[in-house]
Amino acid sequence: MFYHLTRRPLEETLAMLLGKALAGDMRVVVRGADLGNLGRLDERLWLGPEEGFLPHGLAGGEYDAAQPVLLTTDAGIPNGARCLMSVDGAEVDAAEVAALDRVCVLFDGNDEAALSRARGQWKALKDAGVSAQYWSEESGRWEMKAET
Repeated sequence: MFYHLTRRPLEETLAMLLGKALAGDMRVVVRGADLGNLGRLDERLWLGPEEGFLPHGLAGGEYDAAQPVLLTTDAGIPNGARCLMSVDGAEVDAAEVAALDRVCVLFDGNDEAALSRARGQWKALKDAGVSAQYWSEESGRWEMKAET
């Protein structure tokens, strides 16, 4: 699932998606391309509302394997997650999509480089025969705009 962010910031959309995944008893890996950005995202997720608490950790700790949500720049999935959420243009390949229950690619539609990167990921996955959905919040609510 490709999520084209145009109205809400990444941390807000990610928190919503993580909440849904955790409610469905799914462990999640959030893969980013930049450790500094993941650190800021980690801090923002801890500052969320108490009723929407998202248990998570930044990779590199003693308890990575036990984290319900693990933020990492690595390609592996050390916490046994069945869901991968890619941010900041982090790589996702067709084999991962086939092996996991859910894969989400979140990208900032107001950033031309991020938009270009997401288009490249969409094309690569489509060319590999992966089914994908494109979701946009342009209208003010999430709507599926395309599907392969």
